[in-house]
Amino acid sequence: MSGIEPTNGCDGLGLASLLLTPIPGGNTYEQTVERLLQTVRMGLVKPGERLPSERELAVLLEVSRDTIRDATASLADAGFLDIRRGRYGGTFVSATLTDVSGQDSPRRGQPSAMGPEDIKDLLVFREVLEVGAARTAATLELSSDIRDAFWRAHVDSANASPENFRRLDSRFHLLIAQITGSRRLIGEVASTRMRVNELLDAIPLLSPNIEHSTVQHEEIVSAILRGQPELAEMAMRDHLEGTAALLRGFLG
Repeated sequence: MSGIEPTNGCDGLGLASLLLTPIPGGNTYEQTVERLLQTVRMGLVKPGERLPSERELAVLLEVSRDTIRDATASLADAGFLDIRRGRYGGTFVSATLTDVSGQDSPRRGQPSAMGPEDIKDLLVFREVLEVGAARTAATLELSSDIRDAFWRAHVDSANASPENFRRLDSRFHLLIAQITGSRRLIGEVASTRMRVNELLDAIPLLSPNIEHSTVQHEEIVSAILRGQPELAEMAMRDHLEGTAALLRGFLG
């Protein structure tokens, strides 16, 4: 298959590599900042954890180390990253950032800045993206490494504590996009997921919904691993509709 092989590195590289894929060219500095911000804001590298090294980032994004240095310095100035020197140095996600789960987020329980029509538009777009991704993933012949990584992502999400659920749920959905082999799709799913997470941070984290999501995740995984595109499409659509229903109920 043409998908990107999952990475099992240290210091967050395994999760971060989902979004840190080659930049096609053009505005490389701006796109590098965007990729790093997406990685941080989605919690793929948590507050206080270290990003991949400058050299690793340059290889992953296929940009110069000068570009990496400029982008990380800018994000450090903006308070998203903490650059430490010395033997135990590196580039770390700022420990002061609110965790992606939103457990301590001041937005929780407050109305979203998006209006009902904006929310509807976002949820329709997300469904088109992710249902298509699930169906496509189920048509591909997957390597044993990718199959194992996908199943582990499901297990990790199923066993996640409430404060880690949103981050690991995001990883699960990004892996499906990754399996398709489309870098553009990964970027679109990531961007959409960030906006959906902002909405989810404004409503309560409900235990029954997490349990229901876990069951649906297993249905999606099983359909993709068994090569059943129709079932994968149906399972993903049902899963996304559950989230949409909650957001419509709480946010209008």
